[in-house]
Amino acid sequence: MASVNTTSIREEITHIKEQLDELVRSGKVADETRMLVSTLLMIIDMLVAIFLEKSTKKGNKNSSIPFSQTDEDKSSKPPRRPNNKRDQHDEPFANSRTEESVEVSPVYRCERCGENLHQVQVDVYERRTRIDIVFETRIEHTDSEIKTCPSCEYVNKGSFAADLADPEQYGLGVKAFVLNLLVAQMVSFNRAQRLLKNLIGRALSQATLLKYILQLHEALAPWEDQAIQLLLAPRQR
Repeated sequence: MASVNTTSIREEITHIKEQLDELVRSGKVADETRMLVSTLLMIIDMLVAIFLEKSTKKGNKNSSIPFSQTDEDKSSKPPRRPNNKRDQHDEPFANSRTEESVEVSPVYRCERCGENLHQVQVDVYERRTRIDIVFETRIEHTDSEIKTCPSCEYVNKGSFAADLADPEQYGLGVKAFVLNLLVAQMVSFNRAQRLLKNLIGRALSQATLLKYILQLHEALAPWEDQAIQLLLAPRQR
């Protein structure tokens, strides 16, 4: 019996997607069916990553073991480049926020003779810079007033914002950070959960993480359909 692993299952998923695309091109499968099946395959792919990652051999890329205690993984090393050239792709995130301030260290008296230098003009400034990262958790509470009408005894409640449907939910910053970890950085679910727990003090379930990925998939569905139509459109000569 052939062994089942992450690679074999994902190869089968890829094969199914290719067959599905062929059926769509031949007109045997509707676009709605294709989107539904694609979503189910995506969920299966994510579930494979969850349940089979525990049996995957751990190394520098997928374990919490320090690099000094694992075998060297040469495939993870980026190609060498000259030290005097800056990587053009290493640009800050467009949605990141940088707070920059300048503090002046004044000179009041001469350190040698004690002369008062308050009114002396500055010759030049020497600058030293500290760059740091501060992880900030924002917790915004909304208290809805509840008042009982003295006339009819009807209980009135203040309205909440549209994005506050539940007693507790997470903002766009948390969702974007999760998607960056799981989709862009390809971090495992367990690591993403531990990192979020350390940052915001909350433990997000794997179902919640999968929901964020599904929401991203649904949000990009119109763009995906448009891209597919452009790729399949006949080229003008």
